[in-house]
Amino acid sequence: MSLKPGPHRRPRRRLLLGLLLLAGLAAAGHALLWLWLAGRLEAGFRDWAALRRAEGWQVDHAAPRRGGWPLAATLTLPDFRLAGGGATLPGGMDWRAEAVMLRLVPPRLDRLVVEMPGRHGLRLGALELPFAAARLAATLPLEAAALPRELRLAAERLRLDTPAGPAAARDATAEIETRSAAPGGEPAVTLRLLAGDVVLPEAGPAVRVLGRGVARAQLDLDLTGPMLPGHAPAARAEAWRDGGGALALRGLALRWGPLAASGDARLTLDEALQPMGAGTLRLEGAGEAVQAAAEAGLLSRGAAATVRTVLRMLSRQPADGGPAELELPLLLEDRVLTAARLPVAELPAWRWAAVPSLPVERRPVGP
Repeated sequence: MSLKPGPHRRPRRRLLLGLLLLAGLAAAGHALLWLWLAGRLEAGFRDWAALRRAEGWQVDHAAPRRGGWPLAATLTLPDFRLAGGGATLPGGMDWRAEAVMLRLVPPRLDRLVVEMPGRHGLRLGALELPFAAARLAATLPLEAAALPRELRLAAERLRLDTPAGPAAARDATAEIETRSAAPGGEPAVTLRLLAGDVVLPEAGPAVRVLGRGVARAQLDLDLTGPMLPGHAPAARAEAWRDGGGALALRGLALRWGPLAASGDARLTLDEALQPMGAGTLRLEGAGEAVQAAAEAGLLSRGAAATVRTVLRMLSRQPADGGPAELELPLLLEDRVLTAARLPVAELPAWRWAAVPSLPVERRPVGP
């Protein structure tokens, strides 16, 4: 009996060897692609950090770690810190994170995902706002610009420690779009904020009346006007105002206890570079809120009855038969906020940050 393989077995072996060779080439190509992506990711971050440091920002982190193979390329930056911005925000900002992970996932190599797990320390001026989230991630184009064309920040089970006490949100998102060369009258920056199932701190009379739970909060902002370069915040603000700059608040939607609110406003700067503007606030459930205030002991029964009578006189019934709606004109002038011509609050003066002085090199005096 012959032990030589039959002619029909040779094509099978060749096919098997060919498949193994293709698999090996694919694995090698994938490994090379991952190495290239990881190197590109690390080099891109180094360039970004160098640009920010040249602008006066502080960027610190522990030794980077590559990872993510085989489905993605990641760069983890432990003990991350970003601080600066004192020329725009008095006192500047300081953000610290346990770790920041940069992620590139084929085939979208033009999109960068920044994951920020764990606890964070955030300081805005003199305000300390430590927070944590079960998931916190930002998605943005892969580019070297300081302000990306678009950015989406999403958080799940967000927990925030405020001076008034702890707050939380089941989910929250922020979407930003920027255009450095926006035509006149069109937004240079668009911001949308959305939060659901918010739990507020216990302190405050409003919480006693409306409760700690906010079912939904949304706000859309459009910033128009020239975004001029420079280092003096007051000078930039003055040029922005003189160039027709304005901040439009639109798409306000709030559902807080019995109260539903919506509104819009347009703000700019006055001669003293303080906020000024006008808007409209629309309220549903104001009568129920007044009743809750009376039950909480913040209003006497007589005062509550008087306020409800005034609200009924000022409210209008929609044509579709929905709940009565109260529409209040708002005005902010000379730092005083009025609603229906009644003073509501006086805002503190905004103090524009001074430009940090550069150190002067002292040369020794001598022959």
